[in-house]
Amino acid sequence: EVLLVESGGGLVQAGRSLRLSCAASGFTFDDYAIGWFRQAPGKEREGVSCISNSDGSTYYADSVKGRFTISSDNAKNTVYLQMNSLKPEDTAVYYCAADPSGDLVPCYYGMDYWGKGTLVTVSS
Repeated sequence: EVLLVESGGGLVQAGRSLRLSCAASGFTFDDYAIGWFRQAPGKEREGVSCISNSDGSTYYADSVKGRFTISSDNAKNTVYLQMNSLKPEDTAVYYCAADPSGDLVPCYYGMDYWGKGTLVTVSS
């Protein structure tokens, strides 16, 4: 069974940092693409950042480029999202997702497996 468990969300002031973690199990981690998506109240879900564990390529949404960094620890089957210079508009539930294709295309459309999400609230 594929299991994705997010952690690291919380309340933070604008300009500060948070690091989200996604612990994965139940699949061959090295073959998958892992992504972070977010959904704010009243808004559509968007792909924030993704990483291909097969070739290390990454994707970032324009809204987070230069502020967020995705990384993967294959030994721990964990993907991280380092979020710096947070803005109130980054407030959302952040979901970890995984896709067996291993490439970044699902970062645009959605992935096959999803975690339950972790809430990030950025106060002004």
